Amino acid sequence: MEEKSLKERTAGGMLWGGMSNGLMQLIGAVFGLVLLRYLTPEDYGKVAMLNIFAALASALQESGFIAALCNRKEPTHEEYNAVFWFNLLVSASLYIILWFCAPLIADFYGDDDLIPLARVLFLGFLFSGLGTVQRAYLFGHLKVKQTSICSLTAMLVSSVIGVVMAVKDFASWAIVTQAVTFVLITQIMAWFFSPWRPTARFNLAPAWKMFGFSVKLMLTNIVNICNLHAFSVLLGKCFNEHAAGVFSQAKGWNDKATSTINGMVTSVAQPTLAQVTDDLGRYRQVFRKMLRFICFVSFPAMLGLGLVAQEFILLAGGEKWCESGLILSLLCIHGAFVPITTLYSNLTISRGRSDVNMGCTVGQCLAVWGGLYLLYRLYPDSMIPMVIYFVVLNIAWLVIWQWFAWRLTGLTFVEALKDIMPFLVFTLAVLGVTWWLTCGFANLWLLLISRVLIAAALYAGIMWLSGAKIMRETIHYFIK
Repeated sequence: MEEKSLKERTAGGMLWGGMSNGLMQLIGAVFGLVLLRYLTPEDYGKVAMLNIFAALASALQESGFIAALCNRKEPTHEEYNAVFWFNLLVSASLYIILWFCAPLIADFYGDDDLIPLARVLFLGFLFSGLGTVQRAYLFGHLKVKQTSICSLTAMLVSSVIGVVMAVKDFASWAIVTQAVTFVLITQIMAWFFSPWRPTARFNLAPAWKMFGFSVKLMLTNIVNICNLHAFSVLLGKCFNEHAAGVFSQAKGWNDKATSTINGMVTSVAQPTLAQVTDDLGRYRQVFRKMLRFICFVSFPAMLGLGLVAQEFILLAGGEKWCESGLILSLLCIHGAFVPITTLYSNLTISRGRSDVNMGCTVGQCLAVWGGLYLLYRLYPDSMIPMVIYFVVLNIAWLVIWQWFAWRLTGLTFVEALKDIMPFLVFTLAVLGVTWWLTCGFANLWLLLISRVLIAAALYAGIMWLSGAKIMRETIHYFIK
C-alpha cells in the first residue's frame, strides 16, 4: 500500500507539475507573441542585463531553506518560524543594498535608464521573502496541485498587465511590471493555500541548525544563476542591448519549453527520492523510472522545437527577430538535457550531499565563464561560437553528474545509457526523416505545421510499435 501511495503521489505530482508548467508556458507564449510585436530587442535587452542581479538576490534571500525544510522528515513550527523571519530579514536588507547599488549597475552597463528599472525589478525578491516558508510547506507536502494554481493565477494576471502596458508603449516597464506582479501574486496565493502561519517569537536558532546544509544549496543556486545568465552579462557589457535582447528572446522561448518538462522534475523529484533514501535498491529503481520518463518527453519536445525554431521565430515576431532563430535551435539542444541535469542534482540533494551538488555546479560554471571569455576574445563579432560551446559543455557535464550518481547510489553508466539512449536515438531518427520529407516546402506556415504533425505522429508510432513501457504507463495513467 505504501508503494502504491508513493507511486500515485509521484505520478500525480508529475502530472500536475507538467500540466501546470505546460499551461503556464502556454499562457506566457500567447502573451509573449503579443509582446514580440510591440517590444524591440533593446527593450528586452535592458531587462535581461538586470535579471542576474535579481536572480542572485532571490537565491540569497531563499538561502536553500526550501530544500532544507523538505529534507527534514517532519519540520517543526519553530523551524518554519525561524526560516520565515530569517528570509524576511535577509530580503529586506538585500533590497536596501541593491536600491543604493542601482547607479553602480547602470554605470557598469553604461545606461542610466537601468536605475529606476532596477529598483522596481528588485521588488520581486523582496516580495518573494514573504512566501518562502509557505512555498516550502506546499513543496514538502507534495501539494503540487495547489502550487500549480498559485503559478497559473500569477502568470495569467501578470501577463495581462504586461501586454496592456506594452500596447500603451511602456516598453521595458511592461516586462519589469509583469515580472514583479507575478512574484507578488504567487506569494499571496501560497499564503492562501498553506495552513502554516508565523508567530511573533523571533528565534533564529533552528534556522542556523539547518544553515550548514542550506548554505551549500544557496551557493549552488548562485553559481547556477551565474552560469545561466553568463550570456546576458557578457552581451550587455561587451556587445550591446540589441545583442542581449536577441539572445534573451531565444533563451526565453527555450526556457518556456524547458520549464514545462523541468517543472515535472522539480515538483516531485527531491520529496519522492527523500522518502526512499533508506532503501538503495528501491531508490535506484525510482530514479531510473523518472529518468526514462524525462527522456521520453524531453527529447522529442525540445529537439522538435529546435527543428522548427527558425520558422516559429519569423512567424511570431517578424524579421526584426530573425537572428534569434538559429540561437533558439542551438539552445533547444541544451534544453533537451536540462531536465536530466535537474534530476541528477535532486539525487545529490536527496542523499544529503549538498556539498557534491555545489562542487559539481561550481566546476560547471567556471568552465562556462572561462570558455565564453576565451571565445569572445577569439570571435569578438559573433556570439554563435559561444552558444555552441555553452551547449556542448553543459551536455558533456552530464558525465560528471553521472559519476557522482554512481558514487552515491551505485547507478552505473551502462544503466543510465540504457535509460537515455533509446529515446535519443528514436528522436533523432524521427526528426531526420521529418526534415527530409519537408525540406522542399517554401511556405513557412506549411513547413511549421507539417513538421510538427509528421514528427509527432512518427514518434508516437515508433514508441507504440517498439513497446515502450513508459508510454503505455503514461497513457494508462491519463485514462485512469
